[in-house]
Amino acid sequence: MKNLVAAVVLAGAALFGLTACSTPAAPAASSTIAADAVVIDVRTPGEYAAGHLKGAMNIDVQASDFDSQASALPTDGDYVVYCRSGSRSAAATARLADLGFTSVTDAGAMSAAAVSTGLPIVTTP
Repeated sequence: MKNLVAAVVLAGAALFGLTACSTPAAPAASSTIAADAVVIDVRTPGEYAAGHLKGAMNIDVQASDFDSQASALPTDGDYVVYCRSGSRSAAATARLADLGFTSVTDAGAMSAAAVSTGLPIVTTP
């Protein structure tokens, strides 16, 4: 019985070791994002100035005029939204849906958005 328990423990440890060292899932491929999608950085203007995706527009989701700024955009366009960690982009995506936007991709954190869009991170001079 002890040998059976030892064998199960060793097998479990080996399996855990294999999964713990496995390659993480690849981020979403850029082909899932429309080539003409508008990229929106929903962080503060200061965060945007410190580094943002090339060509991204800045609409701060925490600003009181977020809804009015977003409403100036066509609701039927393709949009990719990102922030620092993914929390604000999720909130912005939900608000955009509430405003009638039909094609919004939450790209999460800026680093993940850079990978999924293929856009470099740049700073405002």
